[in-house]
Amino acid sequence: MDATKVLIVDDEPNILILMEQALESLEDDYGIELLTADNGEEALEQIRRERPCLVFLDVMMPIMSGLDVCQQLKADPDLKDTYVVMLTAKGQELDRQHGLEMGADLYMTKPFRPREVLETSLEVLNLITSAAI
Repeated sequence: MDATKVLIVDDEPNILILMEQALESLEDDYGIELLTADNGEEALEQIRRERPCLVFLDVMMPIMSGLDVCQQLKADPDLKDTYVVMLTAKGQELDRQHGLEMGADLYMTKPFRPREVLETSLEVLNLITSAAI
């Protein structure tokens, strides 16, 4: 069986590093493979190739926005079940609504709490239940 994969997409190297650190226990404890991309186009290519179960997706990126990636992903019958967490500095309610309208399953704002990112991942990947948090 293929390893479960999680893709982290952000154009800020520091955010990618912070996210990898927040989620490293997924690799260590559960054998989940962490993948990264730094723009929307690369993210969409990786999603199509690697089929991650969970994608953390920044909204504002070069080449293709996270919203565009999410919309294309959710429009693809083979990929529409991929769980997408929009992770963005755009925290207004209107921004959140727009992200959810584009197909995001969850909308988290930066700055994020690493523990919250890990707990969300564990729950989405069915590794723990929300009652255990």
